[in-house]
Amino acid sequence: MSDQEQQVTGLNQFEQKTMNKRQSSSSVSSEPHPQSYDQAVGGVKGWRQMLPFIGPAFIAAVAYIDPGNYATNIQAGSQFGYLLLWVVVASNLMAILIQTLSAKIGIATSHNLPEIIRDRWPRKVSIFYWIQGEIMIMATDLAEFIGAALGFHLVFGLPMIPSAILTAICALLILTFQVRGFRPLEMVIALMVFIVVIAFSLEIFFALPEFKPFVQGFVPQFQGTDSVLLAAGILGATVMPHAIYMHSGLTCRRVIGRNAEERKKIFRFELIDILIAMVIAGVINAIMLAVAGSTFFGKEVIDDLTVAFHGFSNYIAPIAGVLFGVGLLSAGLSSSSVGTLAGDIMMQGFIHKRIPVFLRRVCSMLPPLILILSGANATKALVMSQVVLSFGIALAIIPLIVFTSNKALMDKLVNHKLTTVTAWCIAVVVIFLNLFLLYQTFFG
Repeated sequence: MSDQEQQVTGLNQFEQKTMNKRQSSSSVSSEPHPQSYDQAVGGVKGWRQMLPFIGPAFIAAVAYIDPGNYATNIQAGSQFGYLLLWVVVASNLMAILIQTLSAKIGIATSHNLPEIIRDRWPRKVSIFYWIQGEIMIMATDLAEFIGAALGFHLVFGLPMIPSAILTAICALLILTFQVRGFRPLEMVIALMVFIVVIAFSLEIFFALPEFKPFVQGFVPQFQGTDSVLLAAGILGATVMPHAIYMHSGLTCRRVIGRNAEERKKIFRFELIDILIAMVIAGVINAIMLAVAGSTFFGKEVIDDLTVAFHGFSNYIAPIAGVLFGVGLLSAGLSSSSVGTLAGDIMMQGFIHKRIPVFLRRVCSMLPPLILILSGANATKALVMSQVVLSFGIALAIIPLIVFTSNKALMDKLVNHKLTTVTAWCIAVVVIFLNLFLLYQTFFG
């Protein structure tokens, strides 16, 4: 038997194993009922063919506009103006490639990344991945939950404890959409992302950044050591491990390709979804930094979201502060919901178990609730959550690149050599920057 025939045979056996496991776990699965390519596209022509494939990337993109990004972008803009806009662009391009690989491995194998790790690596490794994954989810939810609670506090003037309770109620309400299926949840998440877009579009209208310095911000440059450190913070905190695991879970059984050609068509449609969603996330981050630069640069350095809220109100207008708070609230609620979904996918994938999503949501809300009740500083808690997330970056990126470079597993969707080399370069940069940030946090 030739090498090519062996690869095809191995892929077919892997797909058959996938179908058997899917059938055995259907009673506990919250995943959408799979469609074939023909069922999804049918006789539809033109741009409407894309509609069944739009959605997964928007859920994944929420991880890139979470409250942790708010804190980093606001500080960068207030301290260096538009200087680091190019870093936002570079980090967004990195994120596009990583999320593309994540979506592609789901489409090519009908498995999510945690399932592939479980099937192809020793059981002890998959258990370790599950444990660290749960820690990553808790750290993620810490940032998102506190960000949403801070949004309620800033916009409505509520104390932090009632704001936290209100956040918990809203989070559970959003979870009811997830129980109904991925499509209702995608619509809710897309609406929340749209709210963030509107909020910051109006914000930049009020701030009116200067054109020439704004354009110069897209030219790579630094101003001293502090700008390098902050650039490292923006880049290092870009790729979220839970978004990598989750995106593969959102695409793996959404539309099933019966052969390599159909899988390539599905991937092309999903690539459009990724580009749209990630470009929107990148624009939001760039606007955050630009608004902060226009408002605070040369006046004060902002490293606290509460101070940023009052600063927008004082320097621009009260409505500017409200828009900032609304965007923070919407981003916090949406990204917190995504964390719960990611945790469900990871647990099912790594150890083939599930717990009720409402129980998972309640458990993940306990740490941030305890922190808020204890009176801890919300912004410092956000920073520490990003430190914890730094440990999970390498564990997510390395197997993603290894598996998407495997011809027997990926068939015609295997990475091109240039893609693999670029992905490894990005992995090295992201991992190095996260290690650097960890060192600075504890010893710098």
